[in-house]
This record gives sequence, C-alpha cells and structure tokens, in this order.
Amino acid sequence: MNGNPKDSPARLEQTIERYNAAWDAHDLDAIMAMHAPDMVFANHTAGEAAAGEDVRDLIGTIFETWPDLIFETRRLYVREALVVQEWDATATHTRTMRRGAIVAEPTGRRIRWEGIDSIPFEDGLVKRKDVYSDSISILRQLGLV
Repeated sequence: MNGNPKDSPARLEQTIERYNAAWDAHDLDAIMAMHAPDMVFANHTAGEAAAGEDVRDLIGTIFETWPDLIFETRRLYVREALVVQEWDATATHTRTMRRGAIVAEPTGRRIRWEGIDSIPFEDGLVKRKDVYSDSISILRQLGLV
C-alpha cells in the first residue's frame, strides 16, 4: 500500500472509467496524459511492449489496425494502487493485421476476443499496463488457425 489518496480505490474507480473511455474514443492524448512518464505497456500474448513516450506509437498502431475497436468491461477489481479488469474487445478486420510472422489481410469480419489487464498506479497515473489477450481467438476468427 502506498497510501497516496490518488491511488485509493474510490479515486481509481473514477480514473479507470476515464481511461477506458479514452481507449474507446481512441484518444491517444487523453490516454498518454493518464500514464506515468516511465510507464510500461506490454501485451504479453501479442509479444508487444513499449515504455515511456514510445507507448503512444504502440497504442496508435493498435488503433490503426482496429479502427472501430471498442472494449466492454466484464469484471473490474479495484484495490489500493491497482486495477485488474477483464474485458471483451470487438472490432472489424478492415486493415492488415500483423502478429510476428503472421500477416492477415482484411477480411471484413467482425470479431470478438477476451482479455485481462493488470494496471498498477502510482500517484494516480498508470505505471504499467500488462495485457493478456486471447490472440488465438483472433487468429481462429480470421481463419488462420
């Protein structure tokens, strides 16, 4: 426990609501404003990671790949300085998707996948975002596995 009022569960419930809204709006400026300067973003299942200002480009690539990407929170767990959320993502495959050596040209399919985020906070800002998404489900729905 860090005891910072900005990291209290009540404050973080409001913060994560704004953060999730910024993700659904694809508002990179708002997202980045909620990150600590040395923040680390890692999607462990996609093998993507970035830190600090480089996070902007990584998230921007996600929005470019999935221009209509939206999230729905299934479960939200808020504790002092930590938010864990389970979510469903939905997007239309209208752009080329790359996952390592796999390249998927647009299919026009509307797809859905699940994931979970572990998000520690420091001084009311996102310190890390560790994402575990069901990437295999994406590949299945695109007919790649």
